[in-house]
Amino acid sequence: MRPVTTPTEPRLGGTAGGVDRRGFLTTLTTVATAGVFGGAGLGTVAAAPGPKSTAETAVKALYDVLTEAQKKTICFDWDYKHPERGLLRTHVSNFWHITKPLLTSNFYTKDQQEILFNIFKGVFNPDWHKRFLKQLKDDHDGKPWGAGLSCAIFGKPGTDQFEFVMTGRHMTIRADGNSAAHVALGGPIFHGHAPAGYTEKVHHPDNIFWHQAELANKVHTILSGKQQTEALVEKRPKSEHSVAFQGTEGKRTGLPCSELSKDQKEGLQKVLTSLIEPYRKEDQDEVLACLKKQGGLDKCALTFYKEGDTGNDGEWDNWRLEGPSFVWYFRGSPHVHIWINVGDDSSVPLNAQDF
Repeated sequence: MRPVTTPTEPRLGGTAGGVDRRGFLTTLTTVATAGVFGGAGLGTVAAAPGPKSTAETAVKALYDVLTEAQKKTICFDWDYKHPERGLLRTHVSNFWHITKPLLTSNFYTKDQQEILFNIFKGVFNPDWHKRFLKQLKDDHDGKPWGAGLSCAIFGKPGTDQFEFVMTGRHMTIRADGNSAAHVALGGPIFHGHAPAGYTEKVHHPDNIFWHQAELANKVHTILSGKQQTEALVEKRPKSEHSVAFQGTEGKRTGLPCSELSKDQKEGLQKVLTSLIEPYRKEDQDEVLACLKKQGGLDKCALTFYKEGDTGNDGEWDNWRLEGPSFVWYFRGSPHVHIWINVGDDSSVPLNAQDF
């Protein structure tokens, strides 16, 4: 049956930025993030996305209308290993195409393109649809949605294990119906945005993600002098895609979040709320469940990097929130790259390479 929605820009239902200090310190975070320190107080977390979730239902609908020739091009076994990229299902990079056909090419029918658009929308918070459409348009030379994206399906949708992966410049997203064990969001994902060209200006005007960095910087401003010194590291990681889990014994840079005061913790909870906001509620819940299992934000460290400070103004463009199996690395210079890897077990390997 043909989907009822078509690939047109949906309305934006919410705002992305506008953070004042009073609101930052006094506005309550969502119920979902209340009590994330110490892994306590989260209560019962809703189930992760399942085979009947909106995006996963669309994945099965796509699979069912693919021709055999199409399946030979974009469908793979669950554990298919690419000769260069390794386990292809888990690969992540800042700019890559998992298969050759682009979503707007005549490889796909118009009906299939509409289903693909529904999958795309299904993995995100509806309030973020317009923002991600802006990101894709900005980063693909003004081309329409899908012109710079490709996709692949692993396993067989409707069975125990399957995963849909969509990739392009500044985007790797997944829908797996909770098939991939011990990870949230289907595995490591990636986002970026460069609305003003390769090198962004101070304060990153029009960047859809910059308000997240503003919130992180608000936390920095309410740290004590000693805490600021501990949180600030001179050099960024040599490899920006180094977001493999380090486990409980790993050496994390920056300020241990367990040392934060009550108002500082409230600020960091607000950062966390902002980080997970772009995704559908089921994925938000799974991220929080994974974080809780590893001990909550108390087991994480917050790091700001002096290197890459756009404008040398002390507004830190590059920062990282990391726990035993939680990595959220925001690289804001020369433009925004965000590497995300979340699980409930630090032994899960990462398959990432920045091409």
